[in-house]
Amino acid sequence: MEIINRKANFDYFIEDQYEAGVVLTGTEIKSIRNGNCNIKDCYGIVKNGEVFLLNMYIGEYKEGNIFNHDTNRSRKLLLNKKEIKKISQEIELNGLTLIPLKGYFKGSKFKILLGVCRGKKNFDKRETIKNRDIEREVKKKLKNY
Repeated sequence: MEIINRKANFDYFIEDQYEAGVVLTGTEIKSIRNGNCNIKDCYGIVKNGEVFLLNMYIGEYKEGNIFNHDTNRSRKLLLNKKEIKKISQEIELNGLTLIPLKGYFKGSKFKILLGVCRGKKNFDKRETIKNRDIEREVKKKLKNY
């Protein structure tokens, strides 16, 4: 099962990508396996040499009773020190943003693919739409031949 952030490619230029593990509780993992997860509006920050994912929505697990989790809490990401240092330098010096691109299971572990991204302006987004339409028309014409 994959959770894909479709708006990330439209809203940002992706400069670099990193794979990170996520520290989760038991009810969060069960809820993600049921499909109650959304990474559309979340972003990452570096605080005190650690990377956190803010605003990631994981719905409550139905059978979780008193052990259920907060749906929008900040979650710690597991990265190497070198990766954290490189990410924090890119964010501070170049004014980039840390955005989750995809969430997926690797074995029994839940991983997040992080992108260090630069925001697009409106004219860049219009150009992306125009290129997408041109590619769609070319594929349509090739299919007809």
